[in-house]
Amino acid sequence: MYELNLDINDFLDTYWQKKPTVIKQGFSDFSDPILPDEIAGLAMEEEIESRLVYRDQKDQWQAECGPFESFEKLDADGATLLIQAVDNWHEDAQQLIRPFRFIPNWRIDDLMISYSTPKGGVGPHIDNYDVFIIQGLGKRHWRVGAKQSLKEFAAHGALKHCEHFDAIIDVELEPGDILYIPVGFPHEGYAIEPSMNYSVGFRAPDQNDLLSSFADHLIDTNENAERYTDRSMQLREKSGQIETQELEELHRVMLANCATPEQLIPWLGKMLSEAKHDLDLAPPESPHSNEHVIDALNEGAQFIRLGGLRTMYFEQNPSLIFINGEQYDFHECSELGQLLCDQDEVASELLSVINDNPLALDLFTLLINKGYWYTI
Repeated sequence: MYELNLDINDFLDTYWQKKPTVIKQGFSDFSDPILPDEIAGLAMEEEIESRLVYRDQKDQWQAECGPFESFEKLDADGATLLIQAVDNWHEDAQQLIRPFRFIPNWRIDDLMISYSTPKGGVGPHIDNYDVFIIQGLGKRHWRVGAKQSLKEFAAHGALKHCEHFDAIIDVELEPGDILYIPVGFPHEGYAIEPSMNYSVGFRAPDQNDLLSSFADHLIDTNENAERYTDRSMQLREKSGQIETQELEELHRVMLANCATPEQLIPWLGKMLSEAKHDLDLAPPESPHSNEHVIDALNEGAQFIRLGGLRTMYFEQNPSLIFINGEQYDFHECSELGQLLCDQDEVASELLSVINDNPLALDLFTLLINKGYWYTI
């Protein structure tokens, strides 16, 4: 278990989405949860997103997407192998996300891990997400600039860079050090020696993401869509003009299905809880019974939430639980739903929730049989 050496309230007040900072020895006596060979193994899997970034003999940036069959590029300096969503596939690596859950779960994107040979990096760039970068094996030199308008360009088809910037942070990270970079701050990092980095990213949807997704939702679900009407039409002099009341009515029709925040809950819960990367789903070969679940809890079993599984509820309606893009009705057992969303692992505390509630037990057994929770 990793314990974060951080005054969280001070961090949120001073730095979160405001300015970058270095947290020296954010994890004391840090131990890598995964080995470079295991990283390479993950990069060979088709369902796992991976990239290999390096400079060719002409010093030009190159980027290749996995899966990979060999890793000769990593025999030379200046190469980096990156794996997305490692928390979905590696239970020990998943532990690195837990200390950062002081940021709400719905904001967490994934755990990206990179392995670099000396001088390896991905070049100067600007991310559209907040990130904590944890230094593991080796050392890496980081530069971070002030938030500013910089020209961005494609250094390669799969690699976007920004122009040169002056550094407000220029630091060498050692194992256990953490660099926090808010969205929009330019940065670049290069390995001083064979190096591993763990990036815990936090994404937020932009207006286009939200509007596009909501429009798709309406197309799929709103069979009796309201149509604009103008029964009070009167003769007018300017036939080419859209009048104010017409614009207002068009605007009202357009927003009728999202006039209040509560109307957005069914769509937004499904959208935000959808997995962004493949999950390592492994439903039990023989479905568990309610009795088996109760017996396991009585024997002290811990049920662990699948890595990368997104679970959430809304304060306005905490009985609706959203899991992996699906809505579940926990009206008769909302305490269970909230417990499953708030905790990565559940054990004996479940007994008091499900022992005298058949519906709660049915729901939890269903989720176990989907492979969403498991015990070891």
